[in-house]
Amino acid sequence: MIPTLLTTTSVFIIAFIAAAPVDIDGIREPVFGSLLYGNNIIFGAIIPTFAAIDLHFYPIWEAASVDEWLYNGGPYELIVLHFLLAPVAAATAIFLIYPIGQGSFSNDMPQGISGTFNFMIIFQAEHNILMHPLHMLGVAGYRFGQEEETYNIVAAHGYFGRLIFQYASFNNSRSLYFFLAAWPVVGIWFTALGISTMAFNLNGFNFNQFVVDSQGRVINTWADIINRANLGMEVMHERNVHNFLLDLATVEALSTVG
Repeated sequence: MIPTLLTTTSVFIIAFIAAAPVDIDGIREPVFGSLLYGNNIIFGAIIPTFAAIDLHFYPIWEAASVDEWLYNGGPYELIVLHFLLAPVAAATAIFLIYPIGQGSFSNDMPQGISGTFNFMIIFQAEHNILMHPLHMLGVAGYRFGQEEETYNIVAAHGYFGRLIFQYASFNNSRSLYFFLAAWPVVGIWFTALGISTMAFNLNGFNFNQFVVDSQGRVINTWADIINRANLGMEVMHERNVHNFLLDLATVEALSTVG
């Protein structure tokens, strides 16, 4: 989300200050919208894309030159699509759909760094997001505890080999760069969808005491550890609402092998 938001902000500022005139109507009478062409803050604007382009995708590599892309209003589409792709999707899911589904804005995320982490922990406690398929799709390709970067140009082929199949590769660098840029955004879409579904309590899978041996004895797994942690976080979050659960106080701590 941060790269798309930074891209949107940077291009907007640059275009507002110094964008070339745009032939919005296709009549060879370009409209001047930037500050360097005599506009002030009130009259300055990012001029929309050339009318003949309609709703077609118009990235910079589709134009014959950068000058042509600027003349046809390419920056406008870049700003709009980058802003809608990730920041709006994530913000809408968290700040609007989630409180609607929960029935109160009191369940929404506190706006701040510590508030964000607090929301993440409580969200896990209440909805078990780590076990939700859409969240798993959102973080696909990341291995917990890895020291190397996930989205690294140099290691891209190795990354996609892990993600798809061993010999996954691209014919040219342009396709590779586009995929590296698009994949995290698609991950944000999946995570936003996951939050939107969990807003209505369609939560992650619960495999509590799911694995047993032939004699019916429970074999503890990481799913049981996660459920135990969720209970603890839920209790500590609302101490005056919940009575301390007896199973947390009396049952021995779970352990896993591995």
